[in-house]
Amino acid sequence: MLDLIEQLVNIDSGSYVKEGVDKVGRILKGKYEELGFHVGVIEQEELGNHLVIKHKEAIDPEILIVAHMDTVFQEGTASERPFTIKGDRAYGPGVIDMKSSQVSALYALKALVETKDEAYKNVEIILNSDEEIGSPTSRALIEEKSVGKKYALIMEPARKDGSLVSARRGGGSYTVSVKGRAAHSGIEPEKGRSAIEELAYKIVKLHELNDHDNGISVNVGLIEGGASVNTVSPNAVGHVDVRITLPEQAEEMEKRIQEVCATTDVSGTEIELLGNINRPPMVKNEQTKELLHIIQEVGHEIGLEVTDTQTGGGSDASFTSAQGIATIDGLGPVGGNPHSENEYLEIPTLTERTELLMKTIQRISR
Repeated sequence: MLDLIEQLVNIDSGSYVKEGVDKVGRILKGKYEELGFHVGVIEQEELGNHLVIKHKEAIDPEILIVAHMDTVFQEGTASERPFTIKGDRAYGPGVIDMKSSQVSALYALKALVETKDEAYKNVEIILNSDEEIGSPTSRALIEEKSVGKKYALIMEPARKDGSLVSARRGGGSYTVSVKGRAAHSGIEPEKGRSAIEELAYKIVKLHELNDHDNGISVNVGLIEGGASVNTVSPNAVGHVDVRITLPEQAEEMEKRIQEVCATTDVSGTEIELLGNINRPPMVKNEQTKELLHIIQEVGHEIGLEVTDTQTGGGSDASFTSAQGIATIDGLGPVGGNPHSENEYLEIPTLTERTELLMKTIQRISR
């Protein structure tokens, strides 16, 4: 397992590095085909290809496994800091998010095949290429393959303390573009219309939409604009992150954001608002609680205490959950510091989490 993880980690597969993502896909495709699985390739022009995998003898699988092949890292990162092992931890770009999870999922299916447990016929797998940028080309595929499924097992890594993820916030992003009128700030400032000033008003009003007690957050996290320090700014752009906790909050938040940007505070400026709330929340409903209970029972049988938590981050679990399927996320190995140069895998958890996944597939296939 570590040899394969090393091979995958040492391939640059950032979301926009199509060649690298497709190389990871070809390696995994070959591994699944060796086990008797059929691997369909969903071609993409700009981003990496998606893979849809199920055993050649499978008929109407009830379990959907989703794991992404892309990372957040730029091309060249793998050569700068390749896979390394220090003590009980492995390091490298994407090692926990989520190349170790890819290997764990593969080996869980491999164990079922080699022990002739036909639960492997009850699984369909999506390996997508664009989760780190919001799954723009794979969301429809995930939703399509969710039809008829009873369970969704999402292979994001377990939290640092080993917890699975039973709930996630939904959200989206917006871009607020303001067009003003340039003028010299010393000679004739009255002829200008400041786009930066208008954006400042919008930032204050957008942040007033925060309602942390009800799980709503709005953050203008990046701004840009202006031509020079002595020019009334002719343009400004604000990039907005929105998070919600309940599905019914989406429509109301979209409406309120549109209302904020519908009128200007600085006369003579113009606003363009682009974006939406594009990821529904993953809600810990009754069917998810039932699936979690099963996984906890399986964990108890193998001597592993399984806890759960909720998180503000997004994943493809939101899409399966919104389709009404019992969904649990965080079924990969344990690690930490994803998206950073200190990202790591707890090596001893590789085998125990793979066994947990394998036996969970067995149990819910009965």
